[in-house]
Amino acid sequence: MQNIYNYTLDELEEFFLANGSKKFHALQLFLWLYDKRVKTFDEMSNLSHDMIQLLKSSFSIDRIQIVDKQEEEDVCKYLFELYDGEHVEAVLMKHDYGKSVCVSSQVGCNMGCRFCESGRRKKVRNLETYEMVLQILMIEELLGERISHVVVMGIGEPFDNYQNLIHFFQIINHPKGLAIGARHITVSTCGLVPKILEFSDFPLQVNLAVSLHAPNNEIRNQIMPINKVYPLEEVFDALKYYFQKTNRRITFEYILLKGINDSEENAIQLSNLVKDMNCYINLIPYNETNNIDFKRTNTIQIMKFYDILKKNHINVTIRREFGGNINAACGQLRSIKEDL
Repeated sequence: MQNIYNYTLDELEEFFLANGSKKFHALQLFLWLYDKRVKTFDEMSNLSHDMIQLLKSSFSIDRIQIVDKQEEEDVCKYLFELYDGEHVEAVLMKHDYGKSVCVSSQVGCNMGCRFCESGRRKKVRNLETYEMVLQILMIEELLGERISHVVVMGIGEPFDNYQNLIHFFQIINHPKGLAIGARHITVSTCGLVPKILEFSDFPLQVNLAVSLHAPNNEIRNQIMPINKVYPLEEVFDALKYYFQKTNRRITFEYILLKGINDSEENAIQLSNLVKDMNCYINLIPYNETNNIDFKRTNTIQIMKFYDILKKNHINVTIRREFGGNINAACGQLRSIKEDL
């Protein structure tokens, strides 16, 4: 039985029409789910008894469970248990512009990025749409406040779960759903070229970020196996097509790894790689974990790298560091749970 939070408003309208009802009942249902935040079909008091029975026989309304939480100033990490006992994480970050949630899209990840805790454990399965929606919904309910921004950068490669991801965007963006503006939603990919091309035709103005992490194929092949399938030349061809279709700026995420990709020469190479792109680079200090040997670049070297990019007229920021004391690296809390 499918979970009710899997469905867009359009799909629910089709459901009601197919069952001899009016499509406005779908809007009523959406309001109960996302405005009133009811947890059972029986609470939907303006629906008839027969309609409630139809919903009960057609859908589940089950929720995922929060089983752990770690918190420090301006950041909180939640560990969710799913219906099959698997675990994923979401991270709440408090910014001056609002509250952002980083959402997971898969249980585990097959991309195998060597610096990533998530990739240390292989993909078990894709998350269903409802399992992504509920990460936000349940955090909002705990806070008693709205989430203003969403990034799909948690456990998993989002474009490897493309159809469920698109449904997720349609639900959280809808004004009668979670009403999160498309320009406040960002999805990250490590470079799945066919899906970048497909995403170029997606009508919502969701932001695209690319996990780059290397200025050339030699380094990227060493730390990101996906580059052997889709090398930088193919990724950048796809990104140029994306920009032609959408006219939207691209974000490049670049984790600085000590002695791997953080030299002055690497900074110059990166500048040359992106100089003709409408983009900005988000430099990310590495969040070390106990299971992976990569080390954080020191602050002096981070600033040298940053300065070279600035001198080459590249739009660049250094990501504010969150959660250094709470196992905040992507997949870290899940790994601790699974290792017990």
